[in-house]
Amino acid sequence: MPDTSSRNGLIPRLTDWLDDRAGVRDLVNDALYESVPGGARWRYVWGSTLVMAFMTQVVTGIFLWMAYSPSTQTAWESVYYIQHEMTGGWLLRGIHHFMAQAMIILLAIHFLQVVWDGAYRAPRELNFVLGLILMLIVLGLALTGYLLPWDQKGYWATNVGTELSSLAPGVGSEVKQLAVGGSSYGHHTLTRFFALHAGVLPGAMVAFLALHIALFRRHGLHAKDKNYAPDSTFWPDQVLKDSVAALGVLAAVLGLTVYYGGAELTAPADPASPYNAARPEWYFLFLFQFLKWFPGQLEIWGAIVIPTVVLIVLFLMPWIGKSKAGHFFNVGLLVVIIGGAVALTVQAINDDYYASGFTEEEATALLDSADDADNLAKTRYEASRNFLDAKDQAHNEAHRVIELASSPSKTPPTGALPLVQNDPYLQGPKLYKQNCASCHNYQDLRKELTELPSYERALVNEEPTAPNLYGVGSRDWIAKMLDPKFVNSKHYFGYKDSPFGTDGDYPEMVDYITACFADLEGEERKAVEEAFDKVAIALSAEAKLPSQVEADKQDAKLIQQGRALIEGKLADIVSEGMSCTDCHTFGEQQDIGSPVLDGYMSKKWLSDLIRNPADERFYGDMNDRMPKFAPHDNAMLNQLDDKSLELIVDWLRQDWYRPEKTE
Repeated sequence: MPDTSSRNGLIPRLTDWLDDRAGVRDLVNDALYESVPGGARWRYVWGSTLVMAFMTQVVTGIFLWMAYSPSTQTAWESVYYIQHEMTGGWLLRGIHHFMAQAMIILLAIHFLQVVWDGAYRAPRELNFVLGLILMLIVLGLALTGYLLPWDQKGYWATNVGTELSSLAPGVGSEVKQLAVGGSSYGHHTLTRFFALHAGVLPGAMVAFLALHIALFRRHGLHAKDKNYAPDSTFWPDQVLKDSVAALGVLAAVLGLTVYYGGAELTAPADPASPYNAARPEWYFLFLFQFLKWFPGQLEIWGAIVIPTVVLIVLFLMPWIGKSKAGHFFNVGLLVVIIGGAVALTVQAINDDYYASGFTEEEATALLDSADDADNLAKTRYEASRNFLDAKDQAHNEAHRVIELASSPSKTPPTGALPLVQNDPYLQGPKLYKQNCASCHNYQDLRKELTELPSYERALVNEEPTAPNLYGVGSRDWIAKMLDPKFVNSKHYFGYKDSPFGTDGDYPEMVDYITACFADLEGEERKAVEEAFDKVAIALSAEAKLPSQVEADKQDAKLIQQGRALIEGKLADIVSEGMSCTDCHTFGEQQDIGSPVLDGYMSKKWLSDLIRNPADERFYGDMNDRMPKFAPHDNAMLNQLDDKSLELIVDWLRQDWYRPEKTE
């Protein structure tokens, strides 16, 4: 009588049941003990690592899907939540991001190995075609996933990519409209890309992968050199190698994720604010560079014609490679394609970072060169400089938006974009550059020009015709205005042909400050300097700057002393025998052509000045150049609306949200 006691357990009985209904044991046995001609080899691991990578994407993608909200109002916010608030979210998103890039590399290696070994020949032609289709699906997943964070980088890169589809002859506009989901990029674009990325393409991937594996099982492993080693079975030799390779890929992806702190998230997508550093991911960068070879109307050749021809040839490789000469052609073509893609990618990176290899002196010498031979280098340098500056600014904006989204007020119900649009720190420089930078300079004088970040360096005016507005109203800014070394400089009132310069018709301020310090040394000079320091402290207190609240409280006594000096006591100290109120009003309004000092550089004072500098509280009839930005009864005639004016004023006064510092 047979012993059946060992089959009485739940698991053995369940296994027997499955085997009886589905033949599980035979399936597992066939899979594990499949013959490996020529023995297990490391060159066979790439297909298995690709399957592992795809399954990793499926698992991480499902968990990301649980926290993701695909709409233009909520996409960025949900990705921010995943990246910065969800436990382990940054790790999950980072693995998904970097594994997608690993899949591209694994695909290239696997494809090269198949062609090199001739594993595409009969009877494996159909499986080769299925592999190419799988490759296109993976590229489609990469393209559609790039947009889903709905940030500036993804939005503008996708914008550029889909714009190329409109070049398709005859059907270009229809193809673009189909991809975009309408006439413009918006909610339908995002939901369409999400449906493709999370549903259509993964479903197609599973279907074609199942066919690919089924055909692989039917035809078996192709061994280029069957005499390399004695034949073995898939288990355990090849499984061990596949497992080690899969773990290696996982370790590399995990290392990149930890090193970079997850995947990058730039500022929310803003159609009104172009992202000048927009680039495709590195695996599409060669196409971006390739298009530069086809300017203007020739662009269709680089975007549509040549890639299509290459793709057709790839699909025909099994039939081209029937002969030995055809196989050599296929291998050579593939080497040229991969080598060319690598070369174009390196060239694109070198072009973007070309300017980073120049010192300030070398850059100046190149741009000032009159040699025609340097024109190409100039063009290349300027393009690279623009890219690097835009990238620097994008990083700054991304960091700032993360700060705002992490603030107590958090993201409003209307979405994250208002965080950007209503933030003085981000919008102030843009509005300043549009409306003020042609006359004013904006430069931190405590730093060398080369020390400034690019987004601040872009606001520097080398030949200003109006005062430097960096730190306007602060103690340091006013102290320099009352310093003879600075008052007549280009940063205050020393610019050429100005009514406030020494050669103009209104030199009183420059002459007064200069005369107050003329021929003074030792204790006398020290007494005048101390007096003007108190004046600067008192005058700066009128601005009520958020950054000086504590300092103003602590220096209440000095402020009172400074106010007394402004109101008349300064005349007893300086040799000119004059005080500030001989020209300015401090306490009551007078029409005397010099700005009133009550509330000097406060939010209201500065706003009113920008609205109408010709008002009698400011320069009156002496105003010669500053436009009236918002004095009209008809708001449509104003150069600045109230919101824009408020953003500029708050930015100049450095009045914006700052996260509390933690010890």
